[in-house]
Order: sequence, then C-alpha cells, then structure tokens
Amino acid sequence: MNTLELADHGPVIPVIVLHRVQDAVPMARALVEGGVKVLEVTLRTPAALACIEAIAREVPEAIVGAGTLRVAADAQAAKNAGSRFAVSPGYTAALGAACREAQLPLLPGVASASEVMAAMADGLQFLKFFPATAAGGIPMLKALAGPFPDIAFCPTGGITVETAPQFLALPNVKVCGGSWLTPQAAVDAGDWAQITRLAKAASALRA
Repeated sequence: MNTLELADHGPVIPVIVLHRVQDAVPMARALVEGGVKVLEVTLRTPAALACIEAIAREVPEAIVGAGTLRVAADAQAAKNAGSRFAVSPGYTAALGAACREAQLPLLPGVASASEVMAAMADGLQFLKFFPATAAGGIPMLKALAGPFPDIAFCPTGGITVETAPQFLALPNVKVCGGSWLTPQAAVDAGDWAQITRLAKAASALRA
C-alpha cells in the first residue's frame, strides 16, 4: 500500500490515544460506522500495541496504523501488531529504513523545507505536516507548494472540525489528521454514539 491511498478513504484520519484495550474495538467500530476507515492509533500509551492488534483482528474493515513512531524498533513492533501503515512526528533515515525493511508504509512528519528534502531523498512524497497550526498552518503549506509542487501533505496538529475545510481546500493537502473525532471523555464513558456522530461529520467535510 502507498500511504497516499489512505486519502482515498475520506478527508480525515483520526489521531487516537487509547489507554484501555477494551476500548479499542468498540471505538474502531464506532468510527467505521461513521464512515471513517483509516485509524491512526498512537504509540503514546502502554496499551497502544495491544489496541492495534485487537482492531486488526476484530475490525477487518478498518485500516489501522500506528502513530508516533520515533525509533527504528517501533516499526517492527507496529508491523507485528497488525499495523498497515505508520505515522511519525518527524523523520530520520534510520526510521525510514526500518519501515522499508518491515514493509510498513510510512507517513513521516515534517515542519520545514529541509525536512521535506530529507524525506524526498528517501523516496517519500506524501508527508505529514506537523505540528500544522504551530508550524505555520495554511500560509506555510502555501509556501511549501512553490518549491515542492510534487509533494502532498497531511496536516496534523491543532486542526479542528471548523478549520479542516480550509486546509483541505489547498491543492497540496490530501487529507487532515485530527484528534477531535475521539475525545477522551467520550472514550472513557464508552459513548460510542458520540464518536460515530463525530465520524459522520468528519466524513462529510468537503473543501
């Protein structure tokens, strides 16, 4: 799979933080019911890999990936858990090599022209722009479009349901990443209906 294919499944990729394995499957099913198939489960908690494994096993209609990969060892761990893609906050050649070895498509994070060039040097052309709002937002993405017309972006970080359409209107933005689809309070309460509603609203976003 090419990571750019992830954008074919909808305008928003949820950035998910899970603390309890028992929440993983019902949350994934709620998102899928709302039309959101691509799920990024971040490796920010001890439960993350087990959550990915549970989703991969029990919600096959979802395309689950691992986020917040930082070191080479994360790549194989994510692959072993059933991840179909990986997302990183930044990029290193070592992480890129580890993902290639694990045959795990990588969406690497960049925040500057130099970082874009480093990712390009390793053959990557679909990049996560992170942290999107703090790193310059829409003006920065417009500026990057000049020297990098062949690069597509997934801006993530500080984007809301209100601002997402403005990002999606940019020609070099294919999809946005957002954490608003899985608010912690809703996950803790098991309010899967709310998550389905949020997923439906995100699926309906148009530039």
